[in-house]
Amino acid sequence: MSTIVLYNGKIFTGVALLDNNTVIIKDGIIEEVVSNERFTSKDIPKDAEVYDMNGAVVSPGFIDTHIHGLKGYDTSDNSIDAIHGMSEALVEYGCTSFCPTMYPMAEDDFLKGIKAIADAMGTETGAEILGHHLEGPFVSRDKHGALDQKFMQEVNMDLMKKYWEMAKEKIAIMTVAPELKNMRELALFGTKKGIVLSAGHSDANYDQMVEGMQAGILHSTHFFNAMRRLHHRDPGVVGGIMIHPNISCEVIADGHHLHPAIIKLLLRVKPIHKIVMVTDALRPTCQTSGKLMANGEEVYYSGGLFKKVEDDMIAGSSLTMIKGVKYLNDIGVPLEDSLRMAACNPATVISRQFDKGYIIPGKTADIAVFDKDFKIKLVMIKGVIKKNNF
Repeated sequence: MSTIVLYNGKIFTGVALLDNNTVIIKDGIIEEVVSNERFTSKDIPKDAEVYDMNGAVVSPGFIDTHIHGLKGYDTSDNSIDAIHGMSEALVEYGCTSFCPTMYPMAEDDFLKGIKAIADAMGTETGAEILGHHLEGPFVSRDKHGALDQKFMQEVNMDLMKKYWEMAKEKIAIMTVAPELKNMRELALFGTKKGIVLSAGHSDANYDQMVEGMQAGILHSTHFFNAMRRLHHRDPGVVGGIMIHPNISCEVIADGHHLHPAIIKLLLRVKPIHKIVMVTDALRPTCQTSGKLMANGEEVYYSGGLFKKVEDDMIAGSSLTMIKGVKYLNDIGVPLEDSLRMAACNPATVISRQFDKGYIIPGKTADIAVFDKDFKIKLVMIKGVIKKNNF
């Protein structure tokens, strides 16, 4: 039986932030969290690996449920190698699990991309793939954002069933526009199959949002971005998310997609466990050489965002999960709330009974450790140390 001891850390268990505590891990499973005062040498097996955290923060591993690419890899490469590349790269940023996210493409390419993700699952060596996130194609052309309008379409249940089969029944999340015709049929299908339906790229009015929620659309994609705004005569998609406590929402915490005051407002009106931090990161995120490409177009990096070379329009995010946690800390969000949004809440929202997102006995040892400067020091996935800078 192998034992790893993470000694003298500031442990965020998912329930509380505990100073001067120690985590004991046996065979990849959290065995115990104990205070340093209670922890003695007799608690350590002779063959145990012991690491002194020196007061660093020991958190459940981050879970990114909305990410398109990283370090030159992208889901649109439609290859197993690209998904594996994302998996390995994510470890550097404290991410231990993720949902590779597809955006609308030509049908054959979309199906190839879905298959590549399905085939990569179970053979990845870095962050674990928890399932697909399909961002479309059943979304609104009026709220296309950075997505290509020509690949968006009305609900097609035959096509949806084909996606499900090609994904080997591993679709975790699907972004949809609640106002589309036949959306109720799609929502009911998703609910039966365990797919989390997420309102996004949507021009739904408030009544359509409520109808969607009643059909099972209980999550939402990149809050405020590419959705109908709040209006005093029609609360729209944004209002529906803010008014109803049972719908959860993604936030891109980079200081660009949402003003810090909006994040603080959201924290006042939404239960903390209903807010999920995502990166929505694109292929060139953390890429250090070569031409920067995103969504098939050349982009350039500008002040934390990628913008299109052609017209200077925002192409998308360059965020990593640890950068998001640091940003939230910088604007005054309590650390434990930031970590809930990055680790605990994603695991809960996906709702497939994953034993992740917490450092409590019986849970899988997926762990990210970072210092006071928010530098990742150690990453553990299923009890195996993947990165160690101690």
